[in-house]
Amino acid sequence: MRSGVRLGVDPGDARIGVARCDPSGVLATPVETVRRGKGDLRRLRQLVKAEEAVEVVVGLPRSLAGGEGPAAVKTREFARRLAERVAPVPVRLVDERLTTVTAEAMLRDQRKGQQRRAVVDQVAAAVILQHALDSERATGRAPGEVVAVATADDPTGKDVEETHE
Repeated sequence: MRSGVRLGVDPGDARIGVARCDPSGVLATPVETVRRGKGDLRRLRQLVKAEEAVEVVVGLPRSLAGGEGPAAVKTREFARRLAERVAPVPVRLVDERLTTVTAEAMLRDQRKGQQRRAVVDQVAAAVILQHALDSERATGRAPGEVVAVATADDPTGKDVEETHE
């Protein structure tokens, strides 16, 4: 298991949930919800620096059958822009199927209405990150796929490592 704080990110259309793990990579916990729009990538970059994150894990929405639709395309573009902002910290895309459903179920009895909506994105980010941590611990390999970022050595951003959960 690699060591170091990782951030989990659950990008939505209106809000972005953020979670972090401890330096040993055992437990993911909610951090904050970032409003989507102007300044969102700047805030995420600030969180990466403040937490001294060694990696950012972004949830990739897939269908139950594993396919990718319009939401996955938007998430890939968001992850690419985020990767450019936080480089050289790597950004990974990991499968996030059912994480929001899981987060809603976890919060259903604890919070009502607006309070729940305010934290569900953070909890979903924690679920995404925890799944990635558990997967890495079980397999010995980093989960998901690294988001390619164009560099001087590789202006196309095509030289990318891929691993799968």
